[in-house]
Amino acid sequence: MKYITRTVWVISLISLFTDTASEMLYPIMPIYLKSIGFSIVLIGILEGFAEAVAGLSKGYFGKLSDQSARRVPFVQIGYAFSAISKPMMAVFVYPLWIFFARTVDRFGKGIRTGARDAILSDEASHETKGKVFGFHRSMDTFGAVLGPLLALLYLYFYPEDYITLFYIAFIPGILAVISSFYLKEKKSKHLNEQKSVAVFSFLNYWKESPVAYRKVVVGLLAFTLFNSSDVFLLLKAKQAGLNDMQVIGVYIFYNLIYALSAFPTGIIADKIGLKKMFIIGLSLFVIVYFGMGFTTNLYVIIGMFFIYGMYASATEGISKAWISNITLKKDTATAIGTYSGFQSIFTMLASSIAGFIWYKFGSSTTFFVTSIAISLVILYFIFLGSTYDKIIKEN
Repeated sequence: MKYITRTVWVISLISLFTDTASEMLYPIMPIYLKSIGFSIVLIGILEGFAEAVAGLSKGYFGKLSDQSARRVPFVQIGYAFSAISKPMMAVFVYPLWIFFARTVDRFGKGIRTGARDAILSDEASHETKGKVFGFHRSMDTFGAVLGPLLALLYLYFYPEDYITLFYIAFIPGILAVISSFYLKEKKSKHLNEQKSVAVFSFLNYWKESPVAYRKVVVGLLAFTLFNSSDVFLLLKAKQAGLNDMQVIGVYIFYNLIYALSAFPTGIIADKIGLKKMFIIGLSLFVIVYFGMGFTTNLYVIIGMFFIYGMYASATEGISKAWISNITLKKDTATAIGTYSGFQSIFTMLASSIAGFIWYKFGSSTTFFVTSIAISLVILYFIFLGSTYDKIIKEN
């Protein structure tokens, strides 16, 4: 465990606290919004707008972090924004205010993402990227287990008291901010000459980036385009006969498997190669979507969510570790921020496409189309060859 440094521990604890706060509200957010008068359409617009803000800001602030050769302030400010957004959601119920509060939360994610992942990358060697990113994903995802459990426990004793939950979620959010002050800025020898950063200047990185980066990100984004929201899997579980509590329970179970397997998966990925592990993850994804398309059996669906947790552990942290290995160190935050920005936009498109197919042709067709598309993405990565799993050496 010597490769899990003090800094990695601190970053991972910050993510654990923040995800606990966010996931505490995830199961009840749609219910709360509907209770204060939001329609399904308005909820969709809210989430789409918030994710668009997060996507665009990830690229900009990633570039700004590289340009200034600073990481810690972006992490601290980003997590602070997400923390204060929690009680803001409960203070007023006006739609404009809710839009503002939700945007503050996503804006915070945009500020911190590139800088945080660059810190993790700097703390690892090329041979330990999978372990470090995997450990962080494990800690982060434990928050996705603790949060919903705490929410369910509270709502068991205080049914429909949603507003108080927003204030309770502020506590782990504040713990994340406090933890961020234990991070120390490392001096960097990389400092770009340009002083200012235009809002969309991160897009120029696509032209300047290594060929390996572009090839890999094209494949990652093709996957994202057909990787719709987990809500569709939960809806399928609901169709199979699970009640609301069981659906939330299955979601917690998935996150628990993800959290437990992410670190061991990272260790294996460092041994067999990040690209190979990512392809294994995509293969598990295809199995899940084919299985969900065919079955309505409760036990099979639970088994699919177990495999889905394994898939997530083999792709989420691994993709960022892979990107950091095929880009120059001075551009790490820009590279990850640019990818994360495009990923946010493609995620919105994916859910729109899946929703349309579900509405027109039914749930089974949605899952079959997705699994076929991801099978083609797997072939793309296989034919990339070993060149794109190699390390870029810096001068």
